[in-house]
Amino acid sequence: MQVRDIGNMDAGLKEKISSLPLTSGVYLMKDAGGNVIYVGKAVSLRRRVQSYFRGKTHNVKTDLLVSNITDVDYISTHSEAEALILEAALVKQYQPRYNIELKDGKSYPFIEITGEEFPRISVVRIASPEQRKSGCFYFGPYVDAALIREALTIIRKIFPYRTCDPFPRKSCLYYSLGLCDAPCIGEISPQDYHRNIKSIVMILEGHKDELYKTLKEEMEYLASIKEFEAAANLRDQLRAIGALYSSTGELNYFKEAEQLERILTLKRMPDRIECIDISTIMGELSVGSLVSFFNGKPDKANYRRFRIKEVKGIDDVRMVAEVVRRRYGRLKREAKAFPDLIVIDGGLGQLGAAAAELKALGCDIPVISLAKREEEVFVPGKRASILLSKDSLALKLLQRVRDEAHRFAISYHRKLRDKKVFE
Repeated sequence: MQVRDIGNMDAGLKEKISSLPLTSGVYLMKDAGGNVIYVGKAVSLRRRVQSYFRGKTHNVKTDLLVSNITDVDYISTHSEAEALILEAALVKQYQPRYNIELKDGKSYPFIEITGEEFPRISVVRIASPEQRKSGCFYFGPYVDAALIREALTIIRKIFPYRTCDPFPRKSCLYYSLGLCDAPCIGEISPQDYHRNIKSIVMILEGHKDELYKTLKEEMEYLASIKEFEAAANLRDQLRAIGALYSSTGELNYFKEAEQLERILTLKRMPDRIECIDISTIMGELSVGSLVSFFNGKPDKANYRRFRIKEVKGIDDVRMVAEVVRRRYGRLKREAKAFPDLIVIDGGLGQLGAAAAELKALGCDIPVISLAKREEEVFVPGKRASILLSKDSLALKLLQRVRDEAHRFAISYHRKLRDKKVFE
């Protein structure tokens, strides 16, 4: 069999492949009759599809697939996790011939949802249809077991479900972590639990837009009848679904923010975090800097610089109080949105000053401080610090925000020094 090369293929197909985006997504290969004969996912659509036509032999079955390709369609995605979920949904829809023939009798990971009153969800390996259990639902096959487990981990944070078999006598660790609603002790009704399972199925079947629309309508209805807590829960689910289907960076931020929310017992996951740092040399040219991060990324349009006006000499505590008073007093007067979390670069003294100013302003904004030496986290009302592990995702997020505030303060301070020297 002659292996096709990208140099001698049909000009139209060659041009189409060359124009594929370099982003992640799913590609659908078609034969002369317009039938979908293979579905695959890729981190880079163009590079992955081009790899089929490099003029080298893969194996007999893959070469046979390539010899029958006359057209390629694609669907772009924002992340590899989304591509993986969409790939499995399209394989189930089209039943492409070569997705089945290329298996070579191997077992592949499937997602199994049991048919119990409170269904369990797990990843299982299946080599043939005969291995499927009666009454269970299956999604797959998935090529990358690690990636589908990662996707399920994120999905479970949005829509909790059980994995235990049988039911334990008391709630387990997953309930404490917010990954299961503890049907074992009656903490969730069958109706509400099945609503979670239905939402997960919609994600796995690729109906994310329909799910998003349904949840948004339900959230708006709950808000209209003043069920604000339930509406807020749906809002958080919508935000998390957005993270699942966004870039890898935002997926990582979802994990960081979720951990930070749990450690600090925040009311919600922080979308916007602001950090304040003070820079001074022997009390001269003292400045305050404020950086703003949105979804884990610097939002430079909301960076602010403050020339300290009310404090003379070396007094970081009072300088922090001045910056807090000026920044959040102005936001309040202008009726602008507050951040979800304020981070102060410093220890208990700086934190106490910031908390007191916020209280005087009547601003209900969570505030913490991060002390550089031991990377201790302080919260208002507690003298003991929180020590996070060095590889903690929450700590990495706080350090990233704090370091940017420090860099911004130093650059402003240097600019003022240079200006003074010049004058």
